[in-house]
Amino acid sequence: MIMLAAAHTSALAVEPGEKLADPALEARARKISQELRCLVCQNQSIDDSNAELARDLRLIVRERITAGDTDSQVLAFVEARYGEFVLLRPPFKLHTLLLWVTPLLLLIGTALVLRRNAKTRTATTNSQDAAPLSPEEQKRLDKLLGKKS
Repeated sequence: MIMLAAAHTSALAVEPGEKLADPALEARARKISQELRCLVCQNQSIDDSNAELARDLRLIVRERITAGDTDSQVLAFVEARYGEFVLLRPPFKLHTLLLWVTPLLLLIGTALVLRRNAKTRTATTNSQDAAPLSPEEQKRLDKLLGKKS
């Protein structure tokens, strides 16, 4: 059901007037459009977005494809015009290293914190052997538990 809804919304973003007559070229345009970020929505591809700028970008993609550009040439053209931010999956380069490594660093950091907490909890439990209850504490406990002495 969710897949049907997702397919339905992306189908609505590409307007009938935008589609190319050749199904193979249209499939290429859709594939490229899914790799480009809508600069208005930022969390959607231009293929999924109904924003006016996304429509303009979809038209540019289709123009470049009909002009004979390869997929990489189309992506390079759009990137040169709008910057690297327009790519949904930025390339692995020195200046994007932090972007790619941050999730791994967070995962490692979380694992280290959890491990340290588990060790601390274990050490605390092992070092604190329960002292026997005093007679007063035992009477109070028995009273709370409803036991009769």
